[in-house]
Amino acid sequence: MTDAVIHDCNDLVRDRLNRLCKPPGSLGDLESLAHRLCTTQQTLTPKTTPRRTVVFAADHGVTREGVTAWPSEVTASVVRLMQQQRTASGVFARALQCGYEVADVGLLHPVESVSSSVRFFNAAKRRGTGNLRCEPAMSEDEFDYVWQVGGKRAEAAASDGCHLVVGGEMGIGNTTSASCMIGLLADVDASQVVGRGAGIDDEGLVRKRGVVCDAIDRVRSLGGTDAKQVGCQVGGLEIVALAGFYARAAELGLTIVLDGFIATAAAILAESICQGSVQRMIAGHCSAEPGHRAALSHLGLSPLLDLNFRLGEATGALTALPLIDLAAAMINDMATLDDLEKP
Repeated sequence: MTDAVIHDCNDLVRDRLNRLCKPPGSLGDLESLAHRLCTTQQTLTPKTTPRRTVVFAADHGVTREGVTAWPSEVTASVVRLMQQQRTASGVFARALQCGYEVADVGLLHPVESVSSSVRFFNAAKRRGTGNLRCEPAMSEDEFDYVWQVGGKRAEAAASDGCHLVVGGEMGIGNTTSASCMIGLLADVDASQVVGRGAGIDDEGLVRKRGVVCDAIDRVRSLGGTDAKQVGCQVGGLEIVALAGFYARAAELGLTIVLDGFIATAAAILAESICQGSVQRMIAGHCSAEPGHRAALSHLGLSPLLDLNFRLGEATGALTALPLIDLAAAMINDMATLDDLEKP
């Protein structure tokens, strides 16, 4: 996608919006969203269905540092419920007529498929990451593998006719990994990116900040670290898979709706490795994690919603889908000024 093509599309979309049967700009931010949706698909007739949510799940070795309020075993338990679409993202996806699938890319405790209604993939090569505070999270081969797993899920969505995709994640401890990634890739101070995640107390927050600072210092001491190395050193298997999903979806021309803090860390990784991926992205919401707004700003994206979410799983992105549907309906179906009856 060249800058010239984007510029031409911008002009055409702006003209179309101004010719709809309404005062120009009278639908405010919905018009901006319609503009963004059109440019992600490079068309004046964007589509938001069929669509699919893919949730990637894995565990994190850094949980041994006491940075979470929940043990790693919870990841597998939640994945079992995801397979029944009984977690928030599954319920939201069903209500919004959005396809839903789950991929295990590194659970410590693998789970069996428990439902025929949700596609579940056991795609794990490694069971959990290393402790990022003191060692690499994964090897380059493991990085490449999960990146490709994510890319294949994007290819499957495109092959099935999807026009829009949502990526989600599940992994106890992954806000610690995301904080490290955003701190390194977006050059944001650790004090600004570390939040409470799933609900740690004050003592845990201090401990978590210390772990993130230690990890960032360790990686910076390696010198000349590129985006892939950052992913290997402090990434999560599910975060790297999600980044590969975003990068390939962008290459295939799909609209990508971003979720929260962890998903945006994956988006930054995707953009750092495959520049231009962000042109296909829409930020669904801004989470309660303190570093999320800075991460979105690094990508040049503005969130559609700010509902104080801090769950992950793709819930915030799914919540934004009705607005995206309305934006598509507006630009596709509204009458234009040319349709007004003349006296």
